[in-house]
Amino acid sequence: MSQDAVLPIGSAGHRTPTAMRWLSKLYVQVIIGVIIGSLIGYFEPALGVHLKPLGDVFIRAIKVIVTPIIFMTIVVGIATIGDMRKIASIGIKALIYFEVASTIALLIGMLVGNLWPVGRGINADPAALDSSAISGYVEKAEHSSLLDFFINIIPTTFVSPFVTGDILPVLFVAVLFGLGLCKLGDRAKPLVHTLELVTSGLFGMVGIIMRFAPLGAAGAMAFTIGTYGLSTLLSLGELVLAVYVVSILFVVLVLGGFLKLAGFNLFRVLAYFKDEIVVVFAATSAETMIPRSLEKLHGLGVKREVAGLVMPTGFSFNMDGTAIYMTMAVLFMAHATNTELTMAHQFTILLIMLLTSKGAAGVSGGGFIALAATMPAIGVLPVAALTLLIGVDRFMAEIRAATNLTSNIIATLVVGRWVGAVDVDKANAILEGRAQPDPIDQGTETYVAQH
Repeated sequence: MSQDAVLPIGSAGHRTPTAMRWLSKLYVQVIIGVIIGSLIGYFEPALGVHLKPLGDVFIRAIKVIVTPIIFMTIVVGIATIGDMRKIASIGIKALIYFEVASTIALLIGMLVGNLWPVGRGINADPAALDSSAISGYVEKAEHSSLLDFFINIIPTTFVSPFVTGDILPVLFVAVLFGLGLCKLGDRAKPLVHTLELVTSGLFGMVGIIMRFAPLGAAGAMAFTIGTYGLSTLLSLGELVLAVYVVSILFVVLVLGGFLKLAGFNLFRVLAYFKDEIVVVFAATSAETMIPRSLEKLHGLGVKREVAGLVMPTGFSFNMDGTAIYMTMAVLFMAHATNTELTMAHQFTILLIMLLTSKGAAGVSGGGFIALAATMPAIGVLPVAALTLLIGVDRFMAEIRAATNLTSNIIATLVVGRWVGAVDVDKANAILEGRAQPDPIDQGTETYVAQH
């Protein structure tokens, strides 16, 4: 080791600048938080359960600014582009992509669930299962229909979506307001400029809150391990392993293929967004990283109107991680309860899940609610079988959330390329380290100072 590789730090010893740079990276800090939280949850489960507020507070703090950032980004983007036909084209192409990707995810989950019969041999008796733990999810499912989903897109008041935090009503209001500003033409420019400054301030809030991500990750993992324990994970480890393997392969093979067609390299994209993916994996809440992901997509050169429309919409229509989980969970419950599902049953499941996976999007416990809404429609699987998933759902929620975020980041890049809203050469230069991202990705303080 060269002499300049170490720096003295008082009498406590030496530390390399490389190590300091490594420890300063957000994803490294979050991984350390996850490890510490897991150890606390395992060795001191009671303490781990009491650390739950750390994760909850971090998620709530981020969610405070998710809806305003989405609103401002969409309004400014639409008002800037000023062409309603182009905006409609972006929306239609995004929905086409979402349906193709979601259908592929459902089909892959169903195929693997048939080839890898996870749960066979458990021989669970549905009549003996205690369904009290899932009663809340079943009750919500009874009030979650596709019609309700579309009706609830339209809020009761202008401010109500900002109070409830529902993404689709915010999109509805933002698109209408943006189109209204388009009608005003040049008269709207002062207001658009003001909204841009407000957006800069909101991104500044993101930068401040993200400093506490390692604590939030530690609290979330301590609670998960402390509450459910590794024994629960091991007892249903094959199901968890199957969901993880299928989700990872889906990202690498399917989403990686979409990215390659769009001119991007999957692993460079994953490396660029590694901070956001790691945080979401630990916190099990993909929506919390919408603001930060939008910020970094802008840094890559994706236009505001595309990123602002595609990514938030994807969190209702493009939940690929949830789609994989749902199909594999249904087949697991069928195997575990010795329930035979014919090809007709499975085809029906696919059609219903194309709808229920959207209807429960954005709802707390959405995966469980979607499953609870699907099973009665089939008329074969007992709803009580959901209790088999309670103990390990939190562990699968981690990969589910990470896959959902990754799929929507990739969707934004693919649709952006499709509509000509991203400079591929410039973006690849940034991903390969040959160029620096746009100022918005250099730190919020720099972005605000330059505006």
